[in-house]
Amino acid sequence: MLPSLSHARLALAGCMLALFAACAAHPVVTPPARETGLLRVGTSGDYPPFSSLRDGQVSGFDAALLESFASERGYRLEWVRFRWPELLADLGAQRFDMAASGLTIRPERSLAGRYTVPVARNGALLLLRRPAWAPAPATGDSEAPLALLRTLDRPDFRLAVNRGGHLERVARAHFHNARILAIPDNAAVREALASGQADAALTNTVEGPRWAEGLSGIERVGPFTRDVVALYVQPSRAALAAELDTWLLRQEARGALEALRTRYFGPGATGPTATPVDALLSATAERLALMPLVARAKQRAGQPIEVLSQEARVLEAARQEVHAAAEALGLPAPPDEAISTFFQAQMDAAKRLQLRTPPAAADAPVHSLDEELRPALARISARISTLVPRVPGGLEREATRRKAREELASTGLEGEEIDRLADALVALGAGRDDTAGAGR
Repeated sequence: MLPSLSHARLALAGCMLALFAACAAHPVVTPPARETGLLRVGTSGDYPPFSSLRDGQVSGFDAALLESFASERGYRLEWVRFRWPELLADLGAQRFDMAASGLTIRPERSLAGRYTVPVARNGALLLLRRPAWAPAPATGDSEAPLALLRTLDRPDFRLAVNRGGHLERVARAHFHNARILAIPDNAAVREALASGQADAALTNTVEGPRWAEGLSGIERVGPFTRDVVALYVQPSRAALAAELDTWLLRQEARGALEALRTRYFGPGATGPTATPVDALLSATAERLALMPLVARAKQRAGQPIEVLSQEARVLEAARQEVHAAAEALGLPAPPDEAISTFFQAQMDAAKRLQLRTPPAAADAPVHSLDEELRPALARISARISTLVPRVPGGLEREATRRKAREELASTGLEGEEIDRLADALVALGAGRDDTAGAGR
């Protein structure tokens, strides 16, 4: 929590910085009127090991995580059930203060809500009962999973996936000809595969091994995405998001978050995630994922991609807000030159992706810059401004580059462009203690 950084300053910080981007169990109840100390948490209840609902009780990784948070911070939890296709509508209707059900960071969700620092990673995994016409897997070929997906993409191939979730979008991105069975109940996706109604089910590296248990003739294909999971907060609840971020960073530094991932995910755990470096790379990827939408909005409005005078104002604002965040945290701010280099690298990466974005079709829907995109970018920037002072010293350049290339591989940036972002991140911690701010 950042007690000396007011809500107004956080909002101003986010708006100004956005310019450059242009186990626990609890009852499920009907959400009551807001009361002091009450935290209403949305859950699907159908996504083990993140969330499970049985006999009116929610359990799993998210329940355990938030039970610990609520106990330490003095909240009373109440769980509110949502269905995946209605997640964004329920968030907009303020049925809950936040959602916690293994939510993957996605652009359309960034437009509607506010993510925390990441709590887990996973990747899309295909559980396949291989048809007779599909070729045997090639050994030692890193492209074999994607090649097999292309082979399977034909009208007589039936793929079951959870409707309305991240994986449905993954399925539709890779399968254009196959018959996609979009099922609103996630638990029923496995049943479609088990009963033979589907030839394959799309799941992920955390859930998939559990689904495969007891099924014969099933092989695992992938993972073929690298996804980040975070808690998802109402856009108006900036203070709650900041409190969660600070707590999660501290839990990761203490080893408690990794212990929780290991307990619930087993071999599927891929931590750590809630470190300043991981969180900054996640926020960078989240913002860059919005750049094609920004580009199309600017194209439609006839606005230029680059405005140098605006960039200069943004850099000055960034320096001021990072210093304010550092003061609130009781940490020394990075040198102004390092702050400017970091934010300039962020701006340049964003511009490159915008310039590479092809125009949208004349009848394609385009998001509003002022009502949707800039507020979303402001929320991401507010998180970045509190993470920059937390970057520790002693980061190794090549190791940071490798990590950045892994985390930003799906952004559309080239390797050299990612390296520049990584080098700017390393420079933020130059000359500082190698643990400064990691758990604050």
